[in-house]
Amino acid sequence: MLAAAVILDDLHPISGLADSKTLTPSRRERLYDEIRAKALCCAVAQASVAEIEQLNILQATLLAMRRAVVGLRLSPKLVLVDGNRLPVLPMQAEAVVRGDARVAAISAASILAKVTRDRWCEDYDRVFPQYGFSKHKGYGTAQHLAALRQHGVCPEHRKTFAPVAELLAGGRRA
Repeated sequence: MLAAAVILDDLHPISGLADSKTLTPSRRERLYDEIRAKALCCAVAQASVAEIEQLNILQATLLAMRRAVVGLRLSPKLVLVDGNRLPVLPMQAEAVVRGDARVAAISAASILAKVTRDRWCEDYDRVFPQYGFSKHKGYGTAQHLAALRQHGVCPEHRKTFAPVAELLAGGRRA
């Protein structure tokens, strides 16, 4: 689970920011570099598979969000968070439903998190090419589920994800 936080610089605007899911991979990559170059500061943080298993996906997401905000070298006065839940933060925060499509800084953060995750999946694909991580990016696509059934479970699969839990119940590991 990855989350990012970005403080944009009004003096160096970035055009084309949008919800990362609506952008092509090449556009996300270009914006990633521009965000890193022009933002006042940014941070990407994660919650591990073990933390997701222990806490649950929502609490792990909030933990990653908190880590990203706390990881900023500048402390924001107000944090705008995508969604309808807020992590515990030492400053004022507001939830913005569909914020990744409505607020430039949230769009920028979604791009940083998505590109970082995609790069991680591409790296992990080199370790476990049979799963096709570079294609489906770890989401439960038909291709990914077929690879799980064929090859079993690898260490980065969440054991509480229903298809993985079913395979583990049957003794299938990579």
